[in-house]
Amino acid sequence: MISRREIFTGAGAAAVLAGCRRKKSTGLRAYAFVANQEGKAIAAVDLSAFAVARHIPLDGEPTEVVAPEAHPLVFALTPASGSLHAISLEHLKFQRTLRLGAYARKMLHVPGDGAIYVLLDSPRKLVRVSLERFAVDGEIALPEGAIDFDLTPTRLATAGVLFDGGRFATVDLKSGKLGAPVKYESEFGALRFQSNGEAFLVSDLAAKSLHVFETSSLKRIAELPLAVRPDNLCFSADGGQLFVTGSGADVVCVVYPYYTPQVAETVLAGRAPAAMAASSDPRYLFVTNPTSGDVSILNVRDRKMVAVVSVGAEPRYVTVTPDSQYALVLNRKSGDMAVLRIGGIQRNRQKSAGLFTMIPVGSAPVSAAIRMV
Repeated sequence: MISRREIFTGAGAAAVLAGCRRKKSTGLRAYAFVANQEGKAIAAVDLSAFAVARHIPLDGEPTEVVAPEAHPLVFALTPASGSLHAISLEHLKFQRTLRLGAYARKMLHVPGDGAIYVLLDSPRKLVRVSLERFAVDGEIALPEGAIDFDLTPTRLATAGVLFDGGRFATVDLKSGKLGAPVKYESEFGALRFQSNGEAFLVSDLAAKSLHVFETSSLKRIAELPLAVRPDNLCFSADGGQLFVTGSGADVVCVVYPYYTPQVAETVLAGRAPAAMAASSDPRYLFVTNPTSGDVSILNVRDRKMVAVVSVGAEPRYVTVTPDSQYALVLNRKSGDMAVLRIGGIQRNRQKSAGLFTMIPVGSAPVSAAIRMV
């Protein structure tokens, strides 16, 4: 207990000031590896100092980065050259390149799996690249051009592949066998598995809806009409909710994908909301608004607007650090990364929150991967 008299003494004043003083944010022992598409480089951002530690040039324009846990390498994909590039985590330097084909569309890595899967347009294949050997150790020929794929995050070891013309199929990754494609008269855009792998969702761009299919039988469970074209999909941290944004309205559609799939509600979320990311604790949804240069922050529990933060020119990508301490927003036009300290975001009447810092990262940053060290 501090008396009134002690408040005006040096010791008492120091105690009061210490109690009122805002705690400084500490950095994170991690790197954010940012793919600068036009800059043809990966920026390694030291999150303990909030500064670029090194720019790593590549022979091509990177669009995706993967940083597997407990692995000495980080991997970047350059689609136009059909190549996968390995970067040394220890030295932050380019190490080597693996040429996979004439054009690569997308890559995915499931935590705990010792491989990266890459979808190729030319030749039409889904290839498995061993992380240990940095070499192709499996490939599955595809009957036609594919536009998207996803992997089950469980031990079901299944991939879902979406083809042009409203067709999709599943792949048994253990046997390497492609199932018979199923055709719908729809303009499909993306395929995503539920977190348990027992069902997957396919976005229907023409009908502005989501189709839900059972993984084992490919039977359609439901079709969910939406208020927007499903251009962007994002699961909550626990996988229990799916958030959808796209052209048609300035809203986020909230979908419950399990049991009896349904659209729960539609929430206003800034101007032309686009890419999203979710934190686990606190449970926030960060929604980029590229045209207005800000990020809308929603509370996942009650779907209420918490704050809107100005972040830079044309934010088109956002990710959250594994500990949910920071949200990192990439601004494609201004070439920088806005850092939001999640613990400092609080709901207020003005619905505003400040930036923690801005970091110049390079030309046209489009994606990032975070690696704890």
